[in-house]
Amino acid sequence: MITVNSISGGQTSAYIAANYPADYNIFALVTTDDIKCQYPDAKVRQIVSDKIGKEFIGTLEDDIIIHTILELEQFIGSKIDWVVGRSFDEIILRKNGTTFLPSYMRRFCTSEMKLEPIFNFWKENIKEPCETRIGYRANEMNRAKAMIKKLNANGLSEFRAVVGHSKNGNKKWKDIEWQKPVFPLIENNIYKDSIINYWKDKPVQFAWMNNCVGCMHKEPALLNKMANLHPNKLEWFAKVERESANGCTWREHITYDKIINYKFTADLIDSDFNECDSGYCGL
Repeated sequence: MITVNSISGGQTSAYIAANYPADYNIFALVTTDDIKCQYPDAKVRQIVSDKIGKEFIGTLEDDIIIHTILELEQFIGSKIDWVVGRSFDEIILRKNGTTFLPSYMRRFCTSEMKLEPIFNFWKENIKEPCETRIGYRANEMNRAKAMIKKLNANGLSEFRAVVGHSKNGNKKWKDIEWQKPVFPLIENNIYKDSIINYWKDKPVQFAWMNNCVGCMHKEPALLNKMANLHPNKLEWFAKVERESANGCTWREHITYDKIINYKFTADLIDSDFNECDSGYCGL
């Protein structure tokens, strides 16, 4: 069976790529069309544009993730395929011109900017069920069990995809078998400390936290800190919420403008947060 490493940009998935060689290494990049979030280095922007096959303006993740993937490819000595779906700006704009934002119950951002482009790459290049390494560590057995429960009778995960259109123009959908998840870190009893120690002396840099800096799964205190670290990117999240004609918000009961402007009574430092606060999308 063909093997795939799905790379998120974090230390865990990078550890898998470095220690469990696969037929394919795939990284899904979240993009934005907002020039205020433009990646600062024009030369690197061109490198990324060439890799994703369209103009790259910027990402709503930490910019360090770009260096992570470029450096990781050099370190493992194996190609990393970059994939991309529609930009975040595009997926939240509905056909009627209103804004529809992801939420706790509607995580279509992960589906449309991570899973769908990876599936499309699979459909074009692999075309048969493959073994996909999942970065759950030895203490995350419950997450693995939850994923296993969702597999079909053949032990495979399915992706619901459009396979055509009916005569009246409606989309035809089909659940397509595509992945067999495996958990090498659980199988080999690998914990977080081993992964951190592994990367200490390696020439690959990592962001403090992965995924979109303004992810609605991050707690307000962390979002406030992110606003200090990435002001232009948090302003993007606040702006689309502010300009939403239908009153859509990322979180219930509080706006991002209030979160950004809130003054905490104590200085919150990096060690006050951990990956459980990060909004990690599990890819």
